[in-house]
Amino acid sequence: MRKFDDSIPLKLLKAREATMSFFRPILQEIGLTEQQWRVIRALNEYEELESKQLADLCCILSPSLTGILTRLEQQGFIKRRKSTEDQRRILISLTDQSKDMFASVSPRLEGRYAEMTSQLSPEKMQILDDLLTQLVQLKP
Repeated sequence: MRKFDDSIPLKLLKAREATMSFFRPILQEIGLTEQQWRVIRALNEYEELESKQLADLCCILSPSLTGILTRLEQQGFIKRRKSTEDQRRILISLTDQSKDMFASVSPRLEGRYAEMTSQLSPEKMQILDDLLTQLVQLKP
């Protein structure tokens, strides 16, 4: 068995924490959790999604997503509507308030990406992105 510190899952957890240390302070300033921000980012890009789609995209379990959506709705960041094609389907999208917040915060977060890139290098960031994409596509 490989040494504890050589464990890929452990290194990925540590890498996630190191990465989030760049972004977490900004999210805390605006009063959002990482999961809430992930939902807002996904809805900003895809505009309108069902809960199951959102859970899959954001890597959040459906029961957890239910609470996240409730809080985001209470904060005025998301809205829900019934699909016109199928009344059983509920579609989730961002409010104008959320779109404005996203537009104002995104440049700051993009600046944090730039800071990470300057510490690693654009080439290493691209390699990291490529390797992570390949890792996600592996099948056991």
